Amino acid sequence: MLNKFLISGRRSQEEGEKPFWISFADLMTALMVMFLLVMNVALLSVTEEASEADKSRIQRQQERTQKIDQLLISLEKAAKKQPGIVVDKSRMMVDFGERAHFDTNSSMLNRDQILYLNEFVSDMLATVRSTPGGKWLKRIVVEGYADQRGDYLLNLNLSLQRSERVLCALLSPPSGDEHMLTNEEKEMVRDYFLVGGYSYNSAKKSLEESRRIELRLEFFGLDEPRPAMSDIPRGEFGTCRI
Repeated sequence: MLNKFLISGRRSQEEGEKPFWISFADLMTALMVMFLLVMNVALLSVTEEASEADKSRIQRQQERTQKIDQLLISLEKAAKKQPGIVVDKSRMMVDFGERAHFDTNSSMLNRDQILYLNEFVSDMLATVRSTPGGKWLKRIVVEGYADQRGDYLLNLNLSLQRSERVLCALLSPPSGDEHMLTNEEKEMVRDYFLVGGYSYNSAKKSLEESRRIELRLEFFGLDEPRPAMSDIPRGEFGTCRI
């Protein structure tokens, strides 16, 4: 009986001396688990936000591409009214074909060519105004070309003069009762059109076909800022001197 009491008392004393506080290692483990849980929740939230932003950007990019394609299709329809004009949607170029060829060492356009350019550009600007894709249009580069004969700088200057001649044809006052651009259309030409000369780059298979002009369309990027046009002073159109 005494032995049983002694054993029972010793066991109660041993159990009472055992520590009831959690060990330092267990505490650090628990804190680490909590930290990992919090980080996983935070990373999941950030990932979801980034994913939504990516989806939104992809959607906006698709809408931009769709509207630009619709604009090019509309321009292609407008080009069919003027035989000889080809709209290359893959290169975003307007090729006037033989209707806008130049004579050797010349940058002059005849009366029929001037009327031809004015009629198409008028339809082109109307399409830009009426089509949703028009808001993405950044500029229209008038690219002039020369054939492979002659030295490089001479042809480069000749190419530039041919590009300038197109602007002269569009902005000059009418010499008779022929159809020319309105003042509103001329202001759009001033806003959008840019002159470029390329000498004999992108030469065609024949010399005559190489002496040409083309219109290259450039578009704003998805988040590219639009320049403020209202602050630019506007003078008179003047007269052509080339």
